[in-house]
Amino acid sequence: VQLVESGGGLVQAGGSLSLSCAASGSTSSIRVMSWYREAPGQERDLVAGLSLGDGTITYADSVKDRFIISRDNDKITVYLQMNTLKPEDTAVYYCYAAAGDPHLALNNYWGQGTQVTVSS
Repeated sequence: VQLVESGGGLVQAGGSLSLSCAASGSTSSIRVMSWYREAPGQERDLVAGLSLGDGTITYADSVKDRFIISRDNDKITVYLQMNTLKPEDTAVYYCYAAAGDPHLALNNYWGQGTQVTVSS
C-alpha cells in the first residue's frame, strides 16, 4: 500500500484547509485510514481515524467539531477538512493505513507527510 498526501500549506488562524490522501497498491486490504500529526519536539498523535469496514470515526478531543474526516465511495482516498484552524494545529500531517488480513497482524503504512502551518 502506498499513500500520498496533498493539500498542506500556510493559513491564518480561523481559516480552513483540506488534506487528501490517495492510496494505491493493495487497497482492498485496507481496514483503517487515519490522519496523524507531529509538531516539532512532540510525538506523532492521532487526529482522526476511519474504519473502512463499519464506518466508525474517531477524533482527537482537540479537533472535535473543527475537523472532518471523510472518504470517497471507492474508499481509496481519504480527506481531512480542517476548519477554524489554530496556531497549535501547526504540524506535519501524516496519512496512515492499516492493511492486511484481519485474522492476522495488520501492517502499518505511512505517507510522506504534508506541512500545515497556521499563523496567528
